[in-house]
Amino acid sequence: MRNIKTSQDDGVPCHPDRLYRIPQALRVAMTDSYSETLPLAAPPSFRGQSVKYVYKLTIGCQRVNCPIQLLRVPFRVLLLHALQGFQLPQEEEVAPSNPFLDEEEIGKRDSRLLDSAVEILMAVTSRRNLHQYNISNARGRVGTFCIFKTVYKIGEDIIGTFNFSDGEIPCLQYCVCLQAEESVQEEYRRSRSQPVTISTHAQHLESCLHTACSHFSLPLPLSSCPGFSTNIVSLKWRLHFEFVTAREPVEAPTVPENQSEIITWTGAAHIDVDTFSWDLPIKVLPTNPLLVSYVSPAPSTHSICI
Repeated sequence: MRNIKTSQDDGVPCHPDRLYRIPQALRVAMTDSYSETLPLAAPPSFRGQSVKYVYKLTIGCQRVNCPIQLLRVPFRVLLLHALQGFQLPQEEEVAPSNPFLDEEEIGKRDSRLLDSAVEILMAVTSRRNLHQYNISNARGRVGTFCIFKTVYKIGEDIIGTFNFSDGEIPCLQYCVCLQAEESVQEEYRRSRSQPVTISTHAQHLESCLHTACSHFSLPLPLSSCPGFSTNIVSLKWRLHFEFVTAREPVEAPTVPENQSEIITWTGAAHIDVDTFSWDLPIKVLPTNPLLVSYVSPAPSTHSICI
C-alpha cells in the first residue's frame, strides 16, 4: 500500500487492500511468498516541504481468538520514465506463467529488467558534451564557466570549472549551490502566492581574487529524490551561482626577481563590490537500486509477534 501525504496530511492508497488467505494453517518454519507490481506511472518516494509520497507495505496477522497484529514495512521507490515503453523479449512475453519455477529462474527475469534499466541510465548519463557559458554583469566580462554534462544520476559528483584569466572584472568570491525546486500545482496550493520551495543539498564557497582557474565538485546524495512531475507537485534540480565582483580593478601583488626575503601581501581593507546570481537547470535521474540499498538505514528483515 502506498500513502500520499499532502499538506492536509491525508493518505491516499495506491492499491486497494487485499486479503491474502493461507490455504492451510501455518506451521513452524513454514515460508510463504507474496508479490505485487507497482505501476510505472507511480511517483517516486519523496519527502518534500508540501507533499510527501511514502510507500509502505502493511501486513496483518491474526491467531484464533486473538487481536490482529499489523506490521508496516517502509520501502523506497525509484522511477525511471524510460522504462514505461520497455517490453521484455518476445519469447518471455508468450511464455506461460509457471508458479513452480524456482527462485533462481524468477531472479533471472527480474535481473534482466534491472540490467536494462541500468543500461538506459548509463546511456543517458554518460553522454559528455562541453557546455561553455560566459559570465558577465553590467560592467563587463567576469569569466567563463565550463561543464561537461547536465544529466546526472543520484550518487554522482557534479564537476565544473571556472576560467577568470580572460575576465575584465575581477571576481572576489563565488558560491555554487546544488538546489531542488519543489513546485505545487496551482490548484493544490494553499494560496495563490505560495512560493516555490527551494532546498539546498550541497554547497561550495571559494575566494578567487587573482585566481586564473578554479573548479568545484558537488555530490548528489543517494538519499535525494530524482526529478519528477505529477498532477500535484513537480521537482526540478538546478545549480545556483552567486558571484561577488569588484567595481574597480584590484592590483595583483608583485615580487621582485632578486627578492630573497619572505614578503607578506595584505589585501585591501575596503572594496566596492557588486553581487549577481545565475541558475543553471540540470536533470537528476535515479541510479541502480542495489547501490542505494547499500547506504539505506532501513533494516532488510522485519518480525511480528502474534
